[in-house]
Amino acid sequence: MKAITAEPGRAGSVRVEEIDAPEPAGGELLVEGLALGICGTDRELLSGVYGSAPTGRSRLVIGHESLGRVLSAPPGSGFRAGEHVVGVVRRPDPEPCGACAHGEFDMCRNGRYRERGIKELDGFGAQRWTVEPEFAVRVDAALGLSGALLEPASVVAKAWDQLDRVGARAWYRPAVAVVTGAGPIGLLAALMGRQRGLEVHVVDRVEDGGKPALVGALGAEYHAEDPGAVLAETEADIVLETTGAGPVISAVLGRDRPYSLTALVGLGDGARSEALDLAALGTRMVLSNAVVLGSVNANVRHWTTAAEALARADGEWLASLVTRRVPLTELDTAFEHRPEDIKVLIDLQS
Repeated sequence: MKAITAEPGRAGSVRVEEIDAPEPAGGELLVEGLALGICGTDRELLSGVYGSAPTGRSRLVIGHESLGRVLSAPPGSGFRAGEHVVGVVRRPDPEPCGACAHGEFDMCRNGRYRERGIKELDGFGAQRWTVEPEFAVRVDAALGLSGALLEPASVVAKAWDQLDRVGARAWYRPAVAVVTGAGPIGLLAALMGRQRGLEVHVVDRVEDGGKPALVGALGAEYHAEDPGAVLAETEADIVLETTGAGPVISAVLGRDRPYSLTALVGLGDGARSEALDLAALGTRMVLSNAVVLGSVNANVRHWTTAAEALARADGEWLASLVTRRVPLTELDTAFEHRPEDIKVLIDLQS
């Protein structure tokens, strides 16, 4: 079968190659790989700055934004042939820390977790893969290839969960949310905000193209202007920052709103530093009971919540997030940056 592999640490080593088809171990599902989403982490693997191969090997099967169809499932697994599933990315430490031992592997304390397609475990960028039932999540087959959006949706579902947990420390009834960035994470964050009945504003630097229309279709408002001005005008209760860009983070952290909650979800490249008056920032946070939290990865419950959110979403809207479907035979083009791209999927069976 064909698989997408890379040699972590070596730039330009991503390629399609023939490997042996997997044999499911006891209790595992055997899955036909349908599609694979591409994100910044995959581009870091391509550039050789991230990732690690399984022990004793130099190459890693990449891919963590999965979608597949169950080919076989053992009795008692809770799955059956023909169902669409995705694989949870992270696994607990082999010698688990306290968080991993309690099933909270997305909050690993020692960094020894493993991640499929990224760190020490082969991923889902193959025409067939296996997965343990406890790390498989069913996705509505009616979504088609849009089901591959479940991994980024799970990241967003976790961020909303963390915001709720912090907000619940006192009376909590948010009304307005601002999302900075209109990439896949930002758009899915806006979707979940609207599903919660919030007034949602999305800020991005793109002035035309598909993003404003996608935001408008949610019943949210799109802004191509200074994030600080939007935050001041809307008096947002919640901010989800998805860009990782220093100037945007500075604007987000500089707002003055009592009991404000901010989730940082985006990862920047560190190419540009920002000067912050930390004493003034700390004073504002203390006096306003503000919280800024970082959120990464997701637990199984977040994947399940995300699957429910996608199932409730408008299918045509979700499909519009997928701006390119690339055949496996044209792998190199999947990693190209194109202005109109939102989410690029690789069709693993073409």
